[in-house]
Amino acid sequence: MSSDLGRGIKFGIGFALGVGFVMTLFLFGLSMCAGQLHRHMMEQMEEMLPKERRPVPETQGDRASFQHEGKLLVLTQGGQAMAFAIRSTAFSAGGTIPKRYTCDGPDVPPPLSWTEPPAGTKSLALIMDDPDAPVCTWVHWVLYNLPASTRELAEGTPTSETLINGARQGTNDFRKIGYGGPCPPQGPAHRYFFKLHALDTELNLAPGATKKQLEAAIAGHILTQAELIGRYGR
Repeated sequence: MSSDLGRGIKFGIGFALGVGFVMTLFLFGLSMCAGQLHRHMMEQMEEMLPKERRPVPETQGDRASFQHEGKLLVLTQGGQAMAFAIRSTAFSAGGTIPKRYTCDGPDVPPPLSWTEPPAGTKSLALIMDDPDAPVCTWVHWVLYNLPASTRELAEGTPTSETLINGARQGTNDFRKIGYGGPCPPQGPAHRYFFKLHALDTELNLAPGATKKQLEAAIAGHILTQAELIGRYGR
């Protein structure tokens, strides 16, 4: 009787140890699965979250960054975009230039105005030319060292070498100082480009300079450019 009891006790102890061992293995496996499941869930969540973006450097002081989009030059400063643009009250962009501003009329310079140039602008330079001329691009107006604070040129700007604000005028392809209006041959209308450059310097260029001389002087000093196109034909 006592031997049977001993065997029963040994069997119970062995059974309990076996169950405990199995339960230990089960719990260990469950914890491993849970860990893998947790890692998998975290990986999925990371993939769903937006990728980390590199911080965009902020502009400091009055410095500005520039972007070029096609032919439109945009100045971005302080998170706000401002286009540097030139316009005329005499004609719309791409519109017809009135005869008053051509060789078929009084041939006076049209009124022009523009928005604020970017920070760091020291002077402005203007070139008007006609790329549709029969032989080569014809230069109608060369003007430079306009003060950076200037925001307009009134109608009838004098054709003198130096303007009252200190700006200087160059020689056009009519071999004259200042403005020479559209004067195309018979045929389709020509395009006339008014290109205003914001420069980071004042030019050491005497009055009477040609377009080629001006372009050489402003190379490497252009902060941005605004452009206006008018048309005229006979």
